[in-house]
Amino acid sequence: MVTAADEAQRAAWRGGGFPEVERVRPGLWSIPVPIPIDSLRYVLVYALELPDGVAIVDAGWDTDEAYGALAAGLGAAGYEVTDVKAVLVTHIHPDHYGLAGRIREVSGAWIGLHPADSRLLRDRYDEAGIDDLVARERLLLVRSGVPSPLLDELAGASAMLRHYVTMARPDRLIEDGDLLGLPGWDLRAVWTPGHSPGHVCFVEQERRLLFSGDHVLPRITPIVAVHPQSAPNPLADYLEALAAVRKFDVDEVLPAHEYRFLELADRVDHVIAHHEERLAEIEAVVGAGDGVTCWDAATGLRWARPWETIPPFMRRGANNETLAHLVWLEARGRLRRVAGEPDLWFPV
Repeated sequence: MVTAADEAQRAAWRGGGFPEVERVRPGLWSIPVPIPIDSLRYVLVYALELPDGVAIVDAGWDTDEAYGALAAGLGAAGYEVTDVKAVLVTHIHPDHYGLAGRIREVSGAWIGLHPADSRLLRDRYDEAGIDDLVARERLLLVRSGVPSPLLDELAGASAMLRHYVTMARPDRLIEDGDLLGLPGWDLRAVWTPGHSPGHVCFVEQERRLLFSGDHVLPRITPIVAVHPQSAPNPLADYLEALAAVRKFDVDEVLPAHEYRFLELADRVDHVIAHHEERLAEIEAVVGAGDGVTCWDAATGLRWARPWETIPPFMRRGANNETLAHLVWLEARGRLRRVAGEPDLWFPV
């Protein structure tokens, strides 16, 4: 358990409420922006004051409610949306990237995104690419052993998310180690793939802060899954990226969800231990069978709620997250896969 940097913010999260707009440090604001259809409820957008306006880290979903909340939060800090000079997007998911294009339309701000996520924009959010992405997802689910009656529903479960995004190509590609060049801020990008191929965090070494996006959260762990747009072994990437941020000597972590917290290294160690436990659990499930599909392995694991109560969209995520762990075990020579429709997994 990590220490909350602000008890009121944690209390709002734990109580199912909505935290206040908050002045975190001189020149730095935390603005909660609502997420319409997600149990996370809100994304924390951070506004960094500049001599001529503000830069923001992440943006929120593209809904009128979210835009209004962001505008009100900026207003509490003494700014307007037209004052936004830069939108630093940690990753491509709608609650982080969705409003970026709309903000640029209003303010002329530049949008920054890692190239690995920029390459995914067309297939994920453009009408011309979505059908191919759904077809590729369906094939992955077939190979995972998902029952036929569920295939179409699960394959297309996230297609509607494109309606919460204003499609916008980035103006600037942010690479690992880049200094962002924001006046008054010593902000450097750290590439942290896993949750998405191009996820980045931002470290402010002078102020000893880490803007962690979804990479490190205080209580939950981000989904790390194999899917048509993922890297071949995203869990390996994620664990390596955790080690990369663990080395930073910071006083406070500013995540995109839940609440700000202290003790970065302790939290990273806890997340790594969680995945080690999950890997052992999945290895045991496969070892108890005689050729196990990914779907069978997923249904045999412990989840936060009973499997039959998990909605279809989340079941697909659970399957693909299980697949990421199976792939990691295969790469380490601890499991073997017999390819087919479906693939079958065996102990070594």
